[in-house]
Amino acid sequence: MSVLRNFHTKAHAKAVFNRRVVVLATTIADFIPENARVLDIGCGSGTLAKAIMALRPDVSIEGIDVLVRPGTDIPVTAFDGASIPWGDGHFDVAMFVDVLHHTEAPDALMAEAKRVSKQGIIIKDHLREGVFANVTLRFMDWVGNASHGVVLPYNYLSDSEWRGIWSRLNLKVERMQEKIGLYPVPFSWFFDRRLHFVARLAA
Repeated sequence: MSVLRNFHTKAHAKAVFNRRVVVLATTIADFIPENARVLDIGCGSGTLAKAIMALRPDVSIEGIDVLVRPGTDIPVTAFDGASIPWGDGHFDVAMFVDVLHHTEAPDALMAEAKRVSKQGIIIKDHLREGVFANVTLRFMDWVGNASHGVVLPYNYLSDSEWRGIWSRLNLKVERMQEKIGLYPVPFSWFFDRRLHFVARLAA
């Protein structure tokens, strides 16, 4: 199993990771308001945030994570995964990039993000829509994260479940994009489909 995991991890990094950073940075950069101070929740190494700031020099991004890695590309503060350690409206925007499906209570964490952001929240995550969506998303999660010790609850939501949470939190969808183009052909035939979205929600 470890040999298979190492093979998939190396293939994923070579074929997917670099393209993913470029595509997500370009897409998310277009969702961020001008001159925004952004909190990247679950930022990891900060590689994506650094790429976004290279495209948007008017934007500043700092991060929080439950495990702060050495040598991050942005300033990162440790937090407990539930309570964000800043006051109300401390940031202009909070963002989650493939983080919320790793939590057991995405609504509670989104409520915290709403509390600390004046203008709203940007989310990149998955949609559990279509035949074999759940199986495909679980496989993608395992390949991309298992070797790093990331918790994998596989908590994927459908479009209606996402919108139900946003409605309960009084978050209005300002913009949503489902075609992102994260994967090159032939990977896109299996792993793009209607499985990803980026949304900007107004607080």
